[in-house]
Amino acid sequence: MRILIATGIYPPKTSGPAQYAQNMHDFWSKMGHKVWVETYGIENHLPTGVRHLWYFFKIIPKVLKTDMVFGLDTFSVGFPATLACKIFNKKIVIRTGGDFLWEGYVERTGDLVLLRDFYNTRMHNLSFKEKMILFLTKWTLNNVDLLVFSTRWQKDIFKKPYELDERKISIIENHYERSHMNTLPTSLESGTKYFIAGTRPLKWKNITFLKKVFENEEIKSKEVVLDPSNAPYKKFMEKMSRSYAVILVSLGDISPHMILDAISLNKPFIVTEECGLLDRIGSVAITVNPKNEKDIKEKVSWLLDESNYVGQTKKIKNFSFTHTWKDIAQEYENLFKKII
Repeated sequence: MRILIATGIYPPKTSGPAQYAQNMHDFWSKMGHKVWVETYGIENHLPTGVRHLWYFFKIIPKVLKTDMVFGLDTFSVGFPATLACKIFNKKIVIRTGGDFLWEGYVERTGDLVLLRDFYNTRMHNLSFKEKMILFLTKWTLNNVDLLVFSTRWQKDIFKKPYELDERKISIIENHYERSHMNTLPTSLESGTKYFIAGTRPLKWKNITFLKKVFENEEIKSKEVVLDPSNAPYKKFMEKMSRSYAVILVSLGDISPHMILDAISLNKPFIVTEECGLLDRIGSVAITVNPKNEKDIKEKVSWLLDESNYVGQTKKIKNFSFTHTWKDIAQEYENLFKKII
């Protein structure tokens, strides 16, 4: 097959979609397919609407040559790619990723509404731009050949407001695979205990709230430091491997790669209870209410106890589920063949 991957972000930039795009490119290429990637360049500096139009025209030459377009979001590349496919009668599959509308709303308003509550409680507060995004996203999701979610949690949130057709929905779980990188036995070391929280500086990621927890004197007295900085993927993994633990307290995270990477490194982690992965990782997760400072502080303190830390590490080492990038690439190939 000839496959075009449409993604807003690609390595060396770091994010879940960037990893996904690169791995699908590499594995589909190994499987004998011809694969192109079109990502954002100048579009990052253009306003909404203009960047979509620019990207639409940019991808047309490759759309004309493809059998299948694979989009890695629902709006930034999803809308222009779906429009191009409708016009030129090409097949398109979109993997949903995050929620562009909710993320933008929280960023604009500072209203820290949970993702699972957003569509039921905030539709009357949308700006004209956000109403257009809602309309165009709904059009996109109902005009793809197949819509792929990584979690049932997100599918259940999206199904009603976007009026999705269950027959055009599939679920392919995210990547679960052990890293070959060595990790340090940090629970047995003296010195500073670093909690990795590196993520994009967006309000829904709830970093400001998390920083308040780590400014608590009781936490600081235990030589604990929060590290919210980011880095290119390889360096970030190296930093995570040297850390004490990983922590994520966002207001809604579909399938956070940082937590999956923590598991791959056998690294204990604290994760928001507003997360789509809990059906799979609940047995090894320490969950917190992302709006409850006391809850987060208590869970951090609990993990700082060495016996608790060793126990959590053992649980994660015994977590046996695997879902490799090769598995994922094969599952998509099977779906593509059914559509084409």
